[in-house]
Amino acid sequence: MSYSSLKSKELVKIKTLGELKAAGYKSKSIKQELRDNLIEKIKAKEAVFPGIWGYEDTVIPDVERAILSMHHINLLGLRGQAKTRIARLMVNLLDEYIPVVEGSELNDDPLMPLSRFAHDVIAEKGDATPVAWLHRDDRYTEKLATPDVSVADLIGDVDPIKAATLKLPYSDERTIHFGLIPRSHRGIFVINELPDLQARIQVSLFNILQEGDIQIRGFKLRLPLDIQFVFTANPEDYTNRGSIVTPLKDRIDSQIVTHYPKSLEIGKKITQQEAIVKTEQKGMVKTNDLVADLIEQIALEARDSEYVDSKSGVSARLTIAAFENLLSAAERRALLNGEKETYVRITDLYGVIPAICGKVELVYEGEVEGPVIVAQNLIGKAIRTQFLNYFPNPEKAKKQKGGNPYKKITDWFGDGNIMDFLNDLPTRDYENRLKAIDGLDDVVDSLHSRLSRQEKLFMMEFALHGLAEYSLVGKKAMDTGQQFKDLLGSMFSPGTNFGDDDDDDEDRF
Repeated sequence: MSYSSLKSKELVKIKTLGELKAAGYKSKSIKQELRDNLIEKIKAKEAVFPGIWGYEDTVIPDVERAILSMHHINLLGLRGQAKTRIARLMVNLLDEYIPVVEGSELNDDPLMPLSRFAHDVIAEKGDATPVAWLHRDDRYTEKLATPDVSVADLIGDVDPIKAATLKLPYSDERTIHFGLIPRSHRGIFVINELPDLQARIQVSLFNILQEGDIQIRGFKLRLPLDIQFVFTANPEDYTNRGSIVTPLKDRIDSQIVTHYPKSLEIGKKITQQEAIVKTEQKGMVKTNDLVADLIEQIALEARDSEYVDSKSGVSARLTIAAFENLLSAAERRALLNGEKETYVRITDLYGVIPAICGKVELVYEGEVEGPVIVAQNLIGKAIRTQFLNYFPNPEKAKKQKGGNPYKKITDWFGDGNIMDFLNDLPTRDYENRLKAIDGLDDVVDSLHSRLSRQEKLFMMEFALHGLAEYSLVGKKAMDTGQQFKDLLGSMFSPGTNFGDDDDDDEDRF
């Protein structure tokens, strides 16, 4: 039986170098290992990077070509584009176990020892050299590049304490304390945010990438390291903290540009996969596809917004956090009202503002407006865009021969009626307020007749918000919710602040 046909349970029973040789083990570089296992997965039609959506025809083929070419890889793209996720999934292309000299710091291959320790042990014990097995998960190392990272952290340095303990002179290579990179021998080493690494530290990577060796404190020491490097970086024109030095960029074989989801459906798939929905929320909060579309549309609007810095990008984390906030807003309302279950509302969308504010980087004009106002505008634009997928265009409806379907609604507000939709309204009050608006019920029934009661109420509220975004109805954000009233009436009443409390208004709901 050949080594390659042995199962994991049989492999880990091999305990010595002699047994390993008898099993037919042959050394293999990590890049060859990645290449061979990728070929097997491609032939078997297996998903190489499961859970990565939207890259099937762009990024993933590029990564696979780089692995087949046995290249070091740089994943270049804006934040929240699954760069680190891709690097971590490369672990699945490694063999489940590989043999190492037991006790070795550098994961020494028993047939190709690298360190002084491994050489000495093999020279002393020969085929009786103890062998340990290293799992694929332990062959992945990740380092976030920060300005304080030193050459000693990555490569290594002389350890005075080690020298004193072993009673060795500093000239002895056994006094070296190896850094993260040598300890990643025969593994995958990832440096996130490479431009943040100081230029002089980037220079220390030159030899490792090109010649595959390291130099420490002038020692005549050559360690032909076997490492698959993966780097991640934001575009250099975005980060003000540094850049990738040209000689290092030249030594990275493949640079692969990532991107955001190219469609709303792909974005939804990512959000639904990554969002953490609590067990209690699954039973309490009912949702629908439209509200999921609105969450994704907010991110699309942000990426096109004049107030948001396009060079910074809008992370997929925005939609994930926003969806979680949306469910929590509905859950909180149900808890406050003592309801066992609730249905999401459009007003719940305004509960995701904190998730938006922390995820977008504003340009000067956006800073002047303020992050909360920008977030409210993005929600409004998302509603406006999605509105046309469910209702007639209000701008064209005025010219229809059959009459304007929204006339009853606008006339109702034109008569001086005001309607407040508070964030925490009980379901019964929420329903009563929606049904009190003339024509709103009819518009939804005429276009969406097969909806459940809860779905119908949601669509009625959606229609109302949509009309406000098309300036047929006035809308004002309050601390406790949203207020709707006649748009023209508020414009021509300079002595009255839009949304002020008026306890004497008989038509106020």
